[in-house]
Amino acid sequence: MRTILALIAVPLTMLALAPHAHALDEDRRATAQRMAERATAYLRAQQDAETGGWAISRTGPTFPAITALVITGMLHDPAIGADDPTVSRAVDFLLSHQQPDGGVYDRILPSYNTSIVLSALALVDREDARAAIRPAQDFLRSLQWSEDAGDLDGTPEAPSRVGKDHPFYGGIGYGRHGRPDLSNLSIALQGLHDSGLPADDPAFERALVFLSRVQMQGDVNDMPYAEGSTQGGFIYATGPNADNPTQGQTMAKETYIEETLSDGRRVSRLRAYGSMTYAGFKSLIYAGLQRDDPRVAAAYEWIRRHYTLAENPEMGNEGRYYYFTTFSRAMQAWGEPTITPVGPDGEAAPPRDWAADLVDALAPMQQEDGSFPSLDDRWMEGNDVLITAYALLALQHAMK
Repeated sequence: MRTILALIAVPLTMLALAPHAHALDEDRRATAQRMAERATAYLRAQQDAETGGWAISRTGPTFPAITALVITGMLHDPAIGADDPTVSRAVDFLLSHQQPDGGVYDRILPSYNTSIVLSALALVDREDARAAIRPAQDFLRSLQWSEDAGDLDGTPEAPSRVGKDHPFYGGIGYGRHGRPDLSNLSIALQGLHDSGLPADDPAFERALVFLSRVQMQGDVNDMPYAEGSTQGGFIYATGPNADNPTQGQTMAKETYIEETLSDGRRVSRLRAYGSMTYAGFKSLIYAGLQRDDPRVAAAYEWIRRHYTLAENPEMGNEGRYYYFTTFSRAMQAWGEPTITPVGPDGEAAPPRDWAADLVDALAPMQQEDGSFPSLDDRWMEGNDVLITAYALLALQHAMK
């Protein structure tokens, strides 16, 4: 059953008032640990004997990112280190895909793969892994649309050099549509953050420009599709392609939502949705914004109004495992063990322990072999290794 929670105005001072308590009770922690161990055992059994990677395509190209997600989940377990044979072979596989430009990819999707690999390498206590980090960071920064975009002719998803007035400024994308998007940008910022790039680096400062343009909040977003909007959540991109850079794009099941402007007019606006709102929210935090910043406060209010783990809000089961991982990373970045949702009647509901809710959502889904079932095959979520890696990573964040 869909949980869509209504809006209530809350003073900003209340944003930090959640009680500081241990995130998981003893029973749930034990459950989460057992689940993580079973997921890890399943993933170990799926490692490709020849290459040391996961989800390997014999005809290519392959996705180092999937291997990186697997070992990132494993390495969050204090009992597993870089000398673990499974991990060691996987790291060798990842490093074998580092290109002369510093990226870690196999012909396609260089930003997606390099970003996720960076998060994995940051956890690996090996000299060769550490040596690979700086070139990968520099490569990612060269993929950002800005006045300093890299000279990457012939590289997939090469950006253009643009100024701050361009709708794509600060973004990073796949390249297939000739425009950046929030998913790729947030994954890149995750990798840069995890690998130690400081929040005052120009990459984060530029990202804030793009983030403001995909946040459906009219007082921070200068794009026409956000005029007067007070949703606070995030959409996918400033446009669906290079030819329509200011049209906006959402992946929500229902494209538009009716909003009332300050002058009383009713208008249709692009609908914000769950996975991108959590992606945008954590990106704002990684970029160093404080809790009372209007952008952070607006995103957090959207989260309170739409708090649920029964679905990817406004998306149903589409991208739900991606949502679990993004949710857990965002809530960990926020740093509070509880969140107070807003009920349908406009009243604050009882506080929720987000980590406990996450474990409770995942527990009945795990299959006997330790894997997780596909709920929808969009965005590669028909791949059992990928979605089990997402679930494992979400569990590890819940246990922290």
